[in-house]
Amino acid sequence: MSPFLASAVESCWPAAVVAGAGFAALPWLKRDNTIARAVVVALVLALMWRYLLWRWFSTLPPFGFTLDTLVALVFIFVETAALVGGTISFFFLSRVRDRSAEVEANLGWLTSQPTPPLVDVFICTYNEEEAILEQTIVGALAIDYPNYRLWTLDDGRRPWLEALCGRLGCGYITRAENAHAKAGNINNGLRRVAALDPPPDYVSILDADFVPTPNFLTRAMTLFRDDEVGVVQTPQHFANPDPMQRNLSVARVWPDEQRYFFDVIMASKDAWGAAFCCGTSSIIRFAPLMRIGGFPTDSVTEDYLLTLRLKHIGYRTVYLNERLSLGLAPEGLREYIGQRSRWCLGFMQICAGRSGPLRPGNGLSLVDRLILSETFLHWSANHCYRLVGLALPLSYFLFGIVAVRADASDTLYHFLPFFIAQTLAVAWLSGARSLPIMGDLGLLLAATSVVKAVWQGLTRPQGQKFVVTAKGGDRSRRFVQLRVLAPFMILLTLTIAGVCRAFILDPPSDLHGAASLPLFWSWYNIFILTLASVVCIEQPRFRRSERFDGRGAVARLIVGDRIQFYLIEDISTGGVRLRGVAPAPTGTQLALLLDGRRLRASVVRAGATDFAVAIEDTFEARSAMIRSVYSGRYDPGVAEVKPMQVVVGLARRLFD
Repeated sequence: MSPFLASAVESCWPAAVVAGAGFAALPWLKRDNTIARAVVVALVLALMWRYLLWRWFSTLPPFGFTLDTLVALVFIFVETAALVGGTISFFFLSRVRDRSAEVEANLGWLTSQPTPPLVDVFICTYNEEEAILEQTIVGALAIDYPNYRLWTLDDGRRPWLEALCGRLGCGYITRAENAHAKAGNINNGLRRVAALDPPPDYVSILDADFVPTPNFLTRAMTLFRDDEVGVVQTPQHFANPDPMQRNLSVARVWPDEQRYFFDVIMASKDAWGAAFCCGTSSIIRFAPLMRIGGFPTDSVTEDYLLTLRLKHIGYRTVYLNERLSLGLAPEGLREYIGQRSRWCLGFMQICAGRSGPLRPGNGLSLVDRLILSETFLHWSANHCYRLVGLALPLSYFLFGIVAVRADASDTLYHFLPFFIAQTLAVAWLSGARSLPIMGDLGLLLAATSVVKAVWQGLTRPQGQKFVVTAKGGDRSRRFVQLRVLAPFMILLTLTIAGVCRAFILDPPSDLHGAASLPLFWSWYNIFILTLASVVCIEQPRFRRSERFDGRGAVARLIVGDRIQFYLIEDISTGGVRLRGVAPAPTGTQLALLLDGRRLRASVVRAGATDFAVAIEDTFEARSAMIRSVYSGRYDPGVAEVKPMQVVVGLARRLFD
């Protein structure tokens, strides 16, 4: 064994200990146990700060007015900011709260009231197509809460939408202008319903593409038994894959990016009293909302700011982690990046305003300030770190800049234990909803736009426009996002060239010296940049509606005078796929009995083990299928994440 290899193996023993302990202990620990979570988090933080102290005291070049020093300082300050944010994030992940038991305990209180509180449900819309809005309105009309009114808030002033609302029996509110975008649209609706007799006790917000389950209001309203609760936020689940899932062909094994945020982070923030409003799928107490003047208009993320303003007058936000609505994730990469950039911009506007975490005398608690600081560092430092991580190896290969003075052995000894501990801990805490490769890929895709939004939000917080995330449209063709792809391809080409140069031009002995860290880092960057480039190739979508897992549900088919039972493999608003042999040839007309409704249908595909049935395309049939599909019985998501399946899925996409 060569001295270099022997030294590297010897340096890996701390990482081996961490990996062995993690694989041995974590499967036996319960994720909802606060003590177990706290111990795991403490160990990760100890290794994180062991690594960071080593970086500061052992890896910086001698101070001087050199390019090495300048690049080294920029990099370590960005890395430190990212790890400080990670420290705060891990601290809050040490606790988690599940309010489902509280809901069950409060159901009797809600249902025993002679007249349940009146809720006005707002569907906020600007430019969405009719099919999306029809689905949302029909689904919202199926809510089983006994005392609510449904309103469509049309900021697009569309006569066809007013006619659709009239035909469906949904209230319609519009306005003459679009001041303050979504917040202004909601505030216009608030003024209208405040003048009614009676005015509402609560208002609920739904985005135009979010269909609530029938028990949405009943479940969430129980948490208002506590008079200090001003907002009940529920998670945002999605019926369709996001661009990462679709374009990498991993939608069956990897959940959408927001699952980690809503299933893990928000539940942890709620345990610390720091949950916040996320807009859609929330319910808000009407009187305090009007007391603060409605939705704030000084940020394009008016929902987060709403939580802070309500806290100022003594009302808090709680989080109910139950799937009570389903919406549409951004369907294209450009929309995905634009949505994240808007979230970032709005948060920077908050930080630059009177509710900023460092502004004294604004009534924020220490926990609120820490949460705001952690979110600020996520948007700023984490995305900057991803970009710097691409540039640093290139700076060595192209210009000879040595920003990290460490050989491979030292790096393995200090970095690898922290990396393994963080990876195992986050996978355990999140139920594998967060993995390093996918997390880095998500940061990279939006990094340049997010960094730009950070700068705009801090330097010019006023006058920024709210950009609606486009939904729907024709997605039936493969499309390459060239403007997003070009920088990735340039960086990928330069990184590959740098690696080739290291092997072809540099002496072999140098590959375990100054070049070792940039070289190993470059291999990882090549992989991430390749994945990012693949995501830029938008895969076509041919189905009109998304398919949900049947979860063992049963449907009945009537063919002639025969009634037959079949297990539902998957279901959409356009039809069902059933297990078994088709009862009749393709094209045969039959009746489908589903959830007590009889629908006309036909066999459209017959296979050896399954067959598909399409529902007739009428308004009545579509409405019935919308109510069935969005009843909450069917699941469009990934039930369990298995990391190896994700790796295999990525490999297939890259090499098929």
